[in-house]
Formats: sequence, structure tokens, C-alpha cells
Amino acid sequence: MTEHEKSVGRRLKELRRELDWTQDQLAKLLGVGKGAISMVETGKSALSERNKHILVHELNMNPDWIETGKGEIFNSPREQVLSFRAMTDHNLPYQCVPLYAMEGTAGLVPLFDDAQAHTPVDYIHIPNMPKCDGAIYIVGDSMYPLLKSGDIVLYKQLQHIDDIFWGDMYLLSVDIDGEEYVTVKYIQKADQDGYVRLVSQNPHHADKDIEIERIRAIAFVKASIRMNSMH
Repeated sequence: MTEHEKSVGRRLKELRRELDWTQDQLAKLLGVGKGAISMVETGKSALSERNKHILVHELNMNPDWIETGKGEIFNSPREQVLSFRAMTDHNLPYQCVPLYAMEGTAGLVPLFDDAQAHTPVDYIHIPNMPKCDGAIYIVGDSMYPLLKSGDIVLYKQLQHIDDIFWGDMYLLSVDIDGEEYVTVKYIQKADQDGYVRLVSQNPHHADKDIEIERIRAIAFVKASIRMNSMH
């Protein structure tokens, strides 16, 4: 991470304190997980251009301040900030999201190519959420404690890697020696052209740079559901 990106993270924390918001509240505004906010504030991840855009248009924040720290935080009085709204990703009052089992779809690629050809194992009924294309169970602990194996992630499919916003969380299919590897990761810019960096929430999992051409399918993670068994 560059010193500039770390300073942006510190200002994001200052912005949150100015609003008297928790990380959960800011994460809800930006449509990301609480862990993504923590990673930006602690200098482990960069604040994406998408999220800067949301801050400017949702809170009337001064874009020069978030980049340089110069000037006022907001372009309007503080008491007017929370009423300044210009949402571009509107929530739906109600939607029915299909839940798929990976073993029944043979992977993300065929599922994304033709979702109508696959029968969901169930449907998730959620109010006041941005439009989602589907949901799947995740496997593995690379995003623990934010996500754990068996949790459900709801996703919005992307058509091309160029549509991503750096630093956000994605569900993706990666080709490894001809086999499909499905994972959830933060995606950041890599130092080498033609590569992206996959970043885990779990500190025991090392960051990994992969060739962009090895990404066969990708979707933005919109929300997650924790599955707990009560005895």
C-alpha cells in the first residue's frame, strides 16, 4: 500500500467519527462488508473509486479532502449531510433470490452462462436490498471471521473484469491447471500488468497475484447470510 492510500484510510476513519457512525453503518452505505471498512482504515486495502463516488454523492463529501486532507470535509453544513441523498443503486422493496448448490451447477461458469438451465435448491426472500442475481454457499475459511464455510453470499454478476471496483469483495471462478477454483476475495491492483491481487480477510491466508485471463467468471458480493445451528 502507498502512503497516499494509507492516509485516505485514516481520513475515512475521521469521516466516520465526524458522522458518529460505526463501521457497520458506513459499510451499509457503501454496500460492502464491515471487514472491507476495517481493511481500508488500517491501511491494508485501498478505498475504491466506486466508494469514493458514493461518499461524494451520498454525503456531499468534498472529494479534495478525501484525497489530500485539504479543505472542509463536507460541501454542506454537517446537519444537512445525512439528508443529502442521491442513490444510484436503489434497493428493491422485495425480491426473491435463487439459492444454488455448486455441486448441482458444475461451477460458476455454466451457472453464469445460463442460470435458467439450473434449478435452485431454494429461494431467499429479502426486503430492501439492491438487485441480486443469485446466492450460493461458500466453502473455506479465507474470509474468516467475516465469512465462514457454509455461509451464503448473494451476488450480482459482472460481465467483465474491467467492471470491478478495486478493493471491493467479489465471488470469482479462477482457472488453476484446467480446474475451476471458486472463491470469495477482495480484489486489488497488482504491481505487474495483466494481473490482479486476491486478498483474504483471514491473516493466515497470503495474498496472491493471478493473471486476469485466468478469471473465468466474476460477481460482486452484495450481502452475506451467516448460517448458525442452534441446539
